[in-house]
Amino acid sequence: MARVGIMIEGQEGLSWDRWRRICQDTDRLGFASLRRSDHFVSLNGRPDLDCIECWISLALAAEWTKNIEIGPMVSPMTFRPPALLARMAAAVDIVATGRLILGVGAGWNEHEHREFGIPFYTERQRFDMLEAGIKVIRETWSKSNPKPVRNPIPILLGGKGLKRTLPLVAREASEWNYSKLDADGYRQRRDLLEQLCRDAGRDPTSIRHSVMTSFLIGRNRKELLERAAQVSEVIDDLNGMTPEEVLENRKDAWLVGTPEQIAERMREFARLGIDLFMLQHFLLDDGDALELVAKELMPAVA
Repeated sequence: MARVGIMIEGQEGLSWDRWRRICQDTDRLGFASLRRSDHFVSLNGRPDLDCIECWISLALAAEWTKNIEIGPMVSPMTFRPPALLARMAAAVDIVATGRLILGVGAGWNEHEHREFGIPFYTERQRFDMLEAGIKVIRETWSKSNPKPVRNPIPILLGGKGLKRTLPLVAREASEWNYSKLDADGYRQRRDLLEQLCRDAGRDPTSIRHSVMTSFLIGRNRKELLERAAQVSEVIDDLNGMTPEEVLENRKDAWLVGTPEQIAERMREFARLGIDLFMLQHFLLDDGDALELVAKELMPAVA
């Protein structure tokens, strides 16, 4: 059974009012998880857009929701000392009564590090910091109080790297996120991850597999074209395209179509082992799309 969550790119115009509405809608509609990115500025080159702080927004989400899992996807280890991150995560998990998943990463966007005076190390150094940071986070939970409801809080790791990422997932992660609709690439890494788990004496089924992808949904062609026109104004790579060109450009990379058309494609990936689909919701004011996903798409893939 595959479940569906919503992923918000918080640096692309997310305001506090929008975040409150998204939290309330996704919780009410029964989505499995609500996550948001952890960045300081737009990645589309629009510094004038709102970019509300990730962990304060998660603390509010813990209050504004009752059932849905919440968390960052992902918090770079370069942004905050790991002991501080562990304390923040524990606090949010307590307010959320055990509904936090902690996504962490090595950090990748050099521009925002330089722009805000955050040291940006080599890739090897950043990955070393990630590995060491996870150890510190777990140690902090063991010796500081109050403790999280789920101790330890489940850790989410993303990425495709064969040499360091997947071995780290096998050792530390409760969820592994694959950020591309690529069946062959996923299958190759899934098989390697399963072997790495067995080598480490771990049950491979103890790790949830998720995939993050964008989507365009509509009850009919007219609705699809309307949403394609709106998305072309939000995503830099799509600027200047006609709605028809957007649909053609994204038909393979994203989940595009009617609820049943998208459900069929999702079922194909679920058969490969994907447990959770995290749908990037770029049209932040489009509550109707969330309603459509919840009421027509989710039952079709459950």
